[in-house]
Amino acid sequence: MRGFRGGMMGGGGFRMGRKFAAGDLQLVILALLAEQPRHGYELIKLLEERSGGFYVPSPGVIYPALTYLEETGLAEVEAEGTKKLYRITESGRKQVEENSSMIEMTLGKLERIGEKMAHVRRIFDPESRGPESYGREREEEAFPEDKSEVVAARMLLKSALKLRYPWSKDEAKRIAGILERAAAEILQQPKQD
Repeated sequence: MRGFRGGMMGGGGFRMGRKFAAGDLQLVILALLAEQPRHGYELIKLLEERSGGFYVPSPGVIYPALTYLEETGLAEVEAEGTKKLYRITESGRKQVEENSSMIEMTLGKLERIGEKMAHVRRIFDPESRGPESYGREREEEAFPEDKSEVVAARMLLKSALKLRYPWSKDEAKRIAGILERAAAEILQQPKQD
């Protein structure tokens, strides 16, 4: 599909830089307008929320797309003071229906990336994690006074392992080698208090 490529954030993620091809973004905007009429700024915030902050389109991307949708008769605009409220037209609804599988896949990817971004934030911000997350109670029992960067690194390692599991024999061998090398490197230095 245009605008996507696999491999990032566990596969099937967005490519870096431009996240959508123009036509894909226009279809996503139409789908969001099909839910309810919206202002351009609302669309920006909604895409940011659904992607967990990963995709925050600029006004320079959203407003030209809205103008195009208006000019092609897929959306109409209603002035509300200095703001414009965009609504989908019947032609726009037809476009959404004809492209519903692509739209669902795109919005699904946005939401999955949003979930993964929230997961990564929890890993790097120990204060935001509750005791129920990822067996933290057991972690605190093993290292009760640890408030260092090691906590975040351990959580990141656990997350990486969970994302990779289940693994093949070759992958298990590769991962075990990485962990063994890391343990050996940690043990090379004399313990410092």
